[in-house]
Amino acid sequence: MNKYITSESVNCGHPDKTCDIIADSFLDEALKQDPQSQMAVECAIKNDKLFIYGEATTKARIDYESIANKVLKEIGYDCDFAIIKELSTQSPDINKAVVKDKIMANDQGIVYGYATNENEYYMPYPIMIAHNIMREYENFRKKDKRFKSDAKSQVTVEYENNKPIKIISVLVSVSHSESLNHDDIYSIIKKEVVNKVLNKYQKLNQQNVEIIINPSGRFVVWGSFSDSGCVGRKIVVDTYGSVGRIGGGCFSSKNASKVDRSGAYYARYVAKNIVANQLADRCEIAVSYAIGLDRPLSVDIETFGTEKVAIETIYKIVENNFNFSPQNMIDELDLLTPIYKETACYGHFGNDKYNWEKIKKLIIKQ
Repeated sequence: MNKYITSESVNCGHPDKTCDIIADSFLDEALKQDPQSQMAVECAIKNDKLFIYGEATTKARIDYESIANKVLKEIGYDCDFAIIKELSTQSPDINKAVVKDKIMANDQGIVYGYATNENEYYMPYPIMIAHNIMREYENFRKKDKRFKSDAKSQVTVEYENNKPIKIISVLVSVSHSESLNHDDIYSIIKKEVVNKVLNKYQKLNQQNVEIIINPSGRFVVWGSFSDSGCVGRKIVVDTYGSVGRIGGGCFSSKNASKVDRSGAYYARYVAKNIVANQLADRCEIAVSYAIGLDRPLSVDIETFGTEKVAIETIYKIVENNFNFSPQNMIDELDLLTPIYKETACYGHFGNDKYNWEKIKKLIIKQ
């Protein structure tokens, strides 16, 4: 029986994503000055007000207002924002449990990583296409000032026997100026954004793709003036787009001692390497942690019946090649570098520039 998988992406002007980008900009600034920073500074936005809140234990001197205003201007706001801050240092009880001679897990939790061999990015097609539509839109709207940065995309792909075969529908909603009518928006976005992206996916059947653009009609009031936003409300967009499971914690604002982030990155790294080394067609890794411990409580591997060797062999290969301790994840993936602002939009996975996307030759002991 065929099934349909749908995934969405959002652009930087969506209020939730705006907050993610601002929060990860704070993290990057802290890591530039003090790589050992313990950060969890978030924000929320509504109208022309930005609330910055959370915990920061760092030697860095961070100008939160300047950083936030810079991001807001980049996204396209031309108004001044009232900024309210409520910040403290990390709880000393937590800090003592986490910062020892090596870094321990900064929280309890379950994280997941997923990979599939359906394309060269080892990601599900629906989320990859949706992200690429938003990337293309962002490039386009910077050239055509009639279009604004708040936008969403949604893509449905048909699967047969768990293999992608056809793009069923593409939905795009974009904010815009008063000067544009609906027909203009449809024709422009279809030509300049949707068609350019779909042309990259000729391996998938595109006969009679349903293309829907701005189904609500006008989208003139955008961003924080049409909606509210806060950090961490787009965790499905950030991961695998309704394919595979996700943990309960978000990524943005958190430094690498928070296993919500580093553990999810490492789980993706392991899952991708299992698939890339042709041990399975699909793989999901589940890892659980406890605060203050340097090892996971459990590691579970699911290959959905696609394994090429015995599942026991895959467990042994993972044990011999990977180390899920927080300190090792930080060291192996170089997670103390200020790279996080650029991860905050268009997904944290599927981009080969990141260390958790690297493929390595596995040591397979007989």
